[in-house]
Amino acid sequence: MAVIHDVMPAFELFQPTSVDDALALLDRYRSEAWVMAGGLDSFDWLKDRIKRPKVVVDLSQVKQLRGVRAAGDGLEIGATTTLTEVVSHPLVREKYGILMEAAEAAASPQIRNQGTIGGNVSQDTRCWYYRSGWTCYRAGGNICYADTPTAVNREHAIFGADRCVAVNPSDSAPALIALDAKMVVRSSRGELVMDAEDYFIGPGTDITRMTVLQPGSLLTAIRLPATWAGAQFYFEKVRDRQVWDFPLVNVASAIVFSGDRIERARLAVNGVAAHPMRLRKVEDAVRGKPRNEATANLAGELAIEGAQPLQHNGYKIPLMRNLVKRAIRGGDGTWTS
Repeated sequence: MAVIHDVMPAFELFQPTSVDDALALLDRYRSEAWVMAGGLDSFDWLKDRIKRPKVVVDLSQVKQLRGVRAAGDGLEIGATTTLTEVVSHPLVREKYGILMEAAEAAASPQIRNQGTIGGNVSQDTRCWYYRSGWTCYRAGGNICYADTPTAVNREHAIFGADRCVAVNPSDSAPALIALDAKMVVRSSRGELVMDAEDYFIGPGTDITRMTVLQPGSLLTAIRLPATWAGAQFYFEKVRDRQVWDFPLVNVASAIVFSGDRIERARLAVNGVAAHPMRLRKVEDAVRGKPRNEATANLAGELAIEGAQPLQHNGYKIPLMRNLVKRAIRGGDGTWTS
């Protein structure tokens, strides 16, 4: 097990003032570079000496990466926009309230003042074995310490285990998937715009990463289309502590009604797999149905199909089922006939 020194290793610090300059640095140093936005997750890695980059590229001076602005008929949020700015922006609150709720659920006010939306969706897993320096699969070893008979794994995955059972810890990620957000990733090769659900990857794709970001690439913005603006939203996060804690399970939904029936819906959960999961089977099943108890029960049961709990996280199955039911039902507890 690693010895925690609480002293950062030496590195060269760069503070570019433009996206092009930042990309040039990332392209030059590749895997030797560490990208820092708000710095909260970065400082944990560095002071524990688990990560020892040759250079750190601090994005705090790149004004192009910060702010909420109109983009066509939707919004674009710069990757280094703080969570507090996202929560307080009037257009986010008016049209995309689910993102406001998700960002506000992340950590404490002090952390939200510093932490960024890009950092929240791009942070690494919180598995304590991995983050304490154990040589697990994700760290280049040949074992998953969280998936052994004596493991402490109550916060780990119930879906998609492929050697690693760590989960994605982001609160804003499922909300962005529910909103059909687009992630803008740039590198020296150009710009790539992808669906939010495709931004996240599991261990079967690459066990060393949780997003598509590779050395030399950078998340620059998140775009919110008007498609789901003003829909009926639901977000709920269950955690051990009400402040400054990561989700055991969270859920986000956006629903548009036609009369008393569900015209279309998007749902996503996080904290149950290595990437936030969009619940396509649930979306298809509830389309055209009334918002009632039968529909909610159907959604809950479909959501947990295929779940495979570990020794200590079986509680996540009924928890996820009930969160999905509430996401369909809505927070007020009322039903339509």
